[in-house]
Amino acid sequence: MMTSYDYGLADFEYIAAGAAVLASGGGGSYLDALSILNELGQSGWTGSVTVRPYDGSSNCCVVAMMGSPDAGDALTLVDIQNSVANTLFLLQSTTGYTTSCVIPVEIGAINSLVPLLGAVACADTLWVIDGDGAGRAVPELPQTTFVGAANLPVSPCALATDVADYSTAESALLSAPTAAQMETLAGGVVGGFGGFSGIALWPSNASNNYGLTGNYIPGTLAQAWGLGQFLLQGSTPQSSASVAAQIALLTGRTASVAVSNFYITSVTQTTTSASLDAGVIRLDNTQDPAQSTQTCSIYNMNENLIMYSSQSTAPMIIAPDSICYYSESTGLGFSNASDDLAVYFDSATGKSTGKMVSIIQVSTAPQLYATPGVLDSFASLLRDIGYAGAMPSN
Repeated sequence: MMTSYDYGLADFEYIAAGAAVLASGGGGSYLDALSILNELGQSGWTGSVTVRPYDGSSNCCVVAMMGSPDAGDALTLVDIQNSVANTLFLLQSTTGYTTSCVIPVEIGAINSLVPLLGAVACADTLWVIDGDGAGRAVPELPQTTFVGAANLPVSPCALATDVADYSTAESALLSAPTAAQMETLAGGVVGGFGGFSGIALWPSNASNNYGLTGNYIPGTLAQAWGLGQFLLQGSTPQSSASVAAQIALLTGRTASVAVSNFYITSVTQTTTSASLDAGVIRLDNTQDPAQSTQTCSIYNMNENLIMYSSQSTAPMIIAPDSICYYSESTGLGFSNASDDLAVYFDSATGKSTGKMVSIIQVSTAPQLYATPGVLDSFASLLRDIGYAGAMPSN
């Protein structure tokens, strides 16, 4: 059965809230997402966007915002809609196929919304696929299910800035044989654009026999919607355990609370030459780290990749499993973007704000785990941040 949804503004809010938890620390700033959706509400838009599974016969591509979340701070509705329009225009001009549907590259408060907001701007000519390529947010293109299809080339790839007039946009059309090579090329271009850009790639059309078919994780937008509704409709914040149970129910993946009600006591973040925010988040079981009896450290590259505890010699959680943020103080999830973290850690004082944070471990989507090359790609990222141990088995 092909389940179809018509999502309006309130549904977008649910998706952003659910995705902010499921994204494993990446996927864009939740606070930016709220600001963008507030803009959409103030615009007077009262329509809806159709969201349904891929039909295997429509011209499609992956769309997203690419780059450093901190470079994308203060991202606006117009920024996203112009970026999507400009990248789609460039891709369509190149391929000769008019795009009729788009799919998120990953789960994230921003990147789950990008295709939806692009569809809003396209006034009923674009629908959105209920799914994505990872079931979480990922640092780079090779960590997605899209790489598993021999008949779904990553090229051509369009990147463009967010100006209203396409003729004045900075843009680039890239070609590469693999997603890893495309990541390198696109990262350099995005850095040249200022660290953030729209991207459209992995076109699926008659030329490749609609290669997206069977090569994405289905149902993930609806899952984010369900989790967001669970979080936002409660009169008080949900417990961490109940959020984990809801994630397991919605996704069919194992979810459990790794640590409950800790405090963020240190944040170290830098932006790499590939426009990734890399850093370490420290959590303690007391607000004053000097009094702490358990410390956890989360290493990230945009997304959370590995988590250690002072009580164990082995890592607590390793990607591709998700290391998800949830706060019983706010009843919400969040990302590693600086404005999101500021709710829980005051960078001016170098201290926790007193708001508690829990970590929920969510097992990898089976399709992501089974995609050839994905686990090796995660292993390469983990080696880059100093982990040389064994990778988890499914």
